[in-house]
Amino acid sequence: MTISPTEHRYLQVARTLRKEIVDGVYPVGSQLPTEHELCERFEVSRYTIREALRRLRDDNLVSSRPRAGTLVVPRAATNSYAQDVMSINDLLAFATGAQFTIESNAMVTIDDDMAEHTGLAVGEQCLAVRGYRQIDGAPVCCTEYYINRTFAAVGRLLQRHSGPIFPLIEDLFGVSITEVHQEISAVLVTPGLAAALNVAPASAALRMLRTYTTSDGEVAQVTVNTHPSDRFRHSMTMRRVKGQP
Repeated sequence: MTISPTEHRYLQVARTLRKEIVDGVYPVGSQLPTEHELCERFEVSRYTIREALRRLRDDNLVSSRPRAGTLVVPRAATNSYAQDVMSINDLLAFATGAQFTIESNAMVTIDDDMAEHTGLAVGEQCLAVRGYRQIDGAPVCCTEYYINRTFAAVGRLLQRHSGPIFPLIEDLFGVSITEVHQEISAVLVTPGLAAALNVAPASAALRMLRTYTTSDGEVAQVTVNTHPSDRFRHSMTMRRVKGQP
């Protein structure tokens, strides 16, 4: 999750400007300083500034036009992103429709077991949130969030928030989640989890691991959902592409 400022200076510049936009230093409708002024401020090359501004455009925070400068624009109100199997809207619909009850919420350091569980690197720090989603009072799945420490401030909002977390990260920090990678695997329910989900220990379950990546290529969060096998169905439609065997 940590990005080296020496290797990716333009990302550091983009983050600084992004935070200033979100904090209102540069409100909607205002112009950012010129490329020359930004070069002097950050002591970087024009190429670095242009790459940083490109990141802000990717996050729909600014627009740039020749001879008109870079303008801070209203953030687009859309959560629809194309994926190979499903849309991020589908993730929103599920998370919004199922009430989330938090069991634990704490900063943790990823150890060997958690690294294998989440795909995160050993030694990284993140906000770990664990709880259960329910529909009509019945537990649907166990949900675990591992949130990049850069965005851990969203933790203070979770007690009053029942929907998905990644839109909060986007709104609070001005980033865009541009990719969600999902892996589904078959697992056996552990005894502790079985009691909470009202199923037999060692019964079958589906484990869904989702990795949310920003336009900066940074992992914003990892989500692990464990569904009893009789409470989840995943479907997709495949069509032959013309001209392909």
